[in-house]
This record gives sequence, structure tokens and C-alpha cells, in this order.
Amino acid sequence: MRQIFARAATVALLAAGVAAVPAVEAKTLRWASQGDILTFDPHAQNEGLNNTANSYIYEPLINYNDKFELEPALAVSWKQETPLIWRFNLRKGVKFHDGTPFTAHDVVFSIERAMAPTSNFRVYTTAIQRAHAVDDHTVLIYTTVPNPVLLRQMPELRIMSKAWSEKHKVTQPQNYVAKEETYAVRNANGTGPYMLKSREVDIRTVFVENPNWWGKANKKGNVTEIVYTPVKSDATRTAALLSGELDFVLDPAPQDLARLRSNPNTKVVEGAENRTIFLGFDQFRDELQYADVKGKNPFKDLRVRQALYHAIDIEAIKRSVMRGSSDPTGAIIQRAVNGWTEEAHKRLPYDEKKARELLAAAGYPNGFSFTLDCPNNRYINDEEICKAIVTMWARIGLKVNLNAMPRATYFAKIQKYDTSAYLLGWGVPTFDALYSLQSLAKTVGKEGDGNFNLGRVSHPEYDKLVEAIKSEVDQKKRNELIAKALLIHNREIMHIPLHNQVIPWAMRKNVNVVHRADNRLEARWVRID
Repeated sequence: MRQIFARAATVALLAAGVAAVPAVEAKTLRWASQGDILTFDPHAQNEGLNNTANSYIYEPLINYNDKFELEPALAVSWKQETPLIWRFNLRKGVKFHDGTPFTAHDVVFSIERAMAPTSNFRVYTTAIQRAHAVDDHTVLIYTTVPNPVLLRQMPELRIMSKAWSEKHKVTQPQNYVAKEETYAVRNANGTGPYMLKSREVDIRTVFVENPNWWGKANKKGNVTEIVYTPVKSDATRTAALLSGELDFVLDPAPQDLARLRSNPNTKVVEGAENRTIFLGFDQFRDELQYADVKGKNPFKDLRVRQALYHAIDIEAIKRSVMRGSSDPTGAIIQRAVNGWTEEAHKRLPYDEKKARELLAAAGYPNGFSFTLDCPNNRYINDEEICKAIVTMWARIGLKVNLNAMPRATYFAKIQKYDTSAYLLGWGVPTFDALYSLQSLAKTVGKEGDGNFNLGRVSHPEYDKLVEAIKSEVDQKKRNELIAKALLIHNREIMHIPLHNQVIPWAMRKNVNVVHRADNRLEARWVRID
């Protein structure tokens, strides 16, 4: 495996015309994580690594700086003209990678495209009614209600070329769940700092610097080429970094961190991620799939969900699986997210006796069997977490079949609701609780409501609160609404939160990065000495 990876890395360097020289002379950034990029359609699949890769090519109107403050990108300024109308003044002289000029018509097209039924980015277009091009460099965005987080949604709405999309018949986002193949899946044309040079699925993806990027004069880093290689094996990623075949690893294994910290040629940069890892359950079907219980669904019973929660020893997972690198929580959002409260953070205690009593009271004194779906190359030690939980549930009489799979297969499966129980991680790009409350537990419906409500939970009081949160502009009142929604989520055990990820990044000593709480490697900020 190591030899295969080494040959692939060498071929990538030679194909790009870069000599195999010490990293100190290189401007090629060779990095890896355990899974591959899923699609280059920027509105098809809303997933962390995928969004990182797309951000190299496609740009939004507004971006984040290194302190997560809003800064101009394709828009140079903006203002709220009325409670329902925002004006964006666009950057002039910008061109797409194919040389066509960027205009307001591309913005209108892209916002409408992000609102399409097959888009996985509708949660970022909440309350947007329409966009209108006033002229080539001015756009008005009309909302149905006042939207207090609209500007925080903008960084994830990336702009495509209307002409390019029409030419290649990709005016609608790829239907990722249906495994649709379109031209936009493996080809790209943005305005960003890097262009897509080559794409070999599950092997490597190469980006090269955009020589005509509008921001080149103020670029902080010196990376002119990016070679991304998916490497599933923890040991192989670590070995490649230690040998110098890689410059950066996004997801080093917790068990390798001490070794990487002590090596004179590598370093580890660590920080909290705004991502919560949790379990979800089918609370919709009358008969549970992939289970031995016929004619009913145990997960509809609150007592069963409470039993599963009480049976999880989260401190053991932190100690033995995560090697201390996790932040156990009872909330569905991380501490840095607006709306987080100490009360929502409290977990149900680990109590096997209580768990068995609850199962018996629900009519399952001998337990039952079901399948837990889990990714094996998306989150830190994801499959190991699932294995530990399966063992803990076995102690209260549950017979759980672990179905672990690569993320490309996993997301397509669970987003079709083809799951009874699943593990998921959810980051919050807007740093506001609405993003999680709306996406994960609101009744599936319009404007991205419940777009990742994979257990199809539905609770009228909770829904009413989330609707109010969408348009409440008084911050104090809004946070009070968020607090109530979080407590309903916990009381009803819509999900079982596990922990917030603590993210270590590993790299060669000569690589300098800005660690981001959204776990995004911003290549334009990377400097290789």
C-alpha cells in the first residue's frame, strides 16, 4: 500500500512538471485525508471536504477572513435597503477560468440554481424569494421575511458561469443522491484562485494557480499547485507525511499524534471544530427497516431512545477511542455557535441499569436487533466510534449490525432515508444555531427544511420555534427561541449527541497554515518555506 501511494505521488509530481525536490523549495502543496472529493458541482453536495475543494475554484459574494469575519469576495460592498431587500455591488473586471466576464447575471443564475430541488444548498437560501440583476455589477436579493443570518449564508453560495452551465447542460445541480453524472461533476469553471487541472476519482486531483485571479496581488500564501490524494489508511497517511511524500494531512489518527509531535520534521496544529458528532434514528416508518421487530418501530418510543442514550459511556469513548481529543456534549451545536447554552450541553448520564429498565418498560426486555450505518472515512475514528457504541448497546441486550462504508456510498444511502440508525457529523458554517435546528430536525419541507433530517423527525412546537428563529431580528428574543428549540430537541431525543470534534492537523515543519474551526484548509493562505 505504501509503495502504491509513493508511486502515485511521484507520478502526480512529474505529470505536473514539478521536480521531486525538498519541500523547502516547493510551491506545490501535497495533501491528503481519508476520503475523496465527491463532486465539483458546487450546489450538489453540502459536505465539508467537498466544500473545501470547491472553494478553491468557485467563489461566493462574501467570504470569511481568518477570524471568521465577513469580507468582500465577488461583492465589494453590500447594504440592507429595506428589511426585505439587500443590494450587492459586484467586483468589476473579474473573469471565469474560461475567460468569460463575471456579471450580475451569473449571480442571479447561481442563486436560483442553489434553490433548485436537487440542490443540497437550499438551507443557505432560506427566505430568499428571488435575485434581480439591476445592471452588470449590481444585484438585489429579495427575501420573504427579514433574514438575520443572510450574510452568514453567503460564504457557502458559490457562483457559477451561466454561459458555461448552459453550454454544458448543467443548469440544474447534479442529483447526487441518485448518483447522477453530469459535466459539472468532474469539470469546473469558477473565478477562484485555483483551476481544476485534472481529476482522477479516488486517485488524485490536481489544481493549478489561476494566473488571472483578481486577488492574486494580495494573496497571503505561495502555493501555486495543489495535489490532493485520498488515502484511507491511517498508517499510510502518517508514513507518507513522515517520509516527506505529503506536506499536510487533514485528519491524522489520534494514536499517531504523539509520534508526529515528537518528530523533528513534522508538527501538529490543533483546535476545536464547530462540528458535532451524533447518532440519528428512523422515527418515521411504522415498521423499522433492517430489524427483527416486525409491525412496529421501536425508535418511535421515547423510552427506547432514552435507553440507547443512557447506555453510551461517552467518557470511555473520549478516553479509549478518541485518545482524549474530543469534547463530549449533549447539545446538537458546538460552543462557538450562536445560541449554545450550558443547559442544552448537559448529557443524560451513563446508566446501564436505567437503560435496561427503559427497554423493558417499552416492551423489549430481551432487546432487539437493528443495523447501524456508519461512514469509515469521514470523521475522526468514525468506524471505531460506531464499534464502541455497538459494544455498549450489546450490554443492554441490543443486537446491532454495524454497516460501515466509504463516505461516497454512505451519504448517497442515508440521504435516500435508506437507514434505520446512523452516525453523522454536522458543522455550522454560519456559526448560528438555525443552520442545525433547521437542517437536522425541522419537518422535511421547503427552503431546505430538514434537508438532513434523515430520521424524518416531526414536532409541531419545535417547527414553530424554528420558523420564528428564521425571521426574528431581536438578538435577545432570537436566542431565547433557540434555547427553547434546543431543549425540545434534547427532551425528545431527536438525536443522541456524542461529542464536538477536536481537530488536529499534521504537516511538515516548513508548512504554515491558518487552522480553521470549520476544518477547511484554505490553500490561498498556505505558505511553504
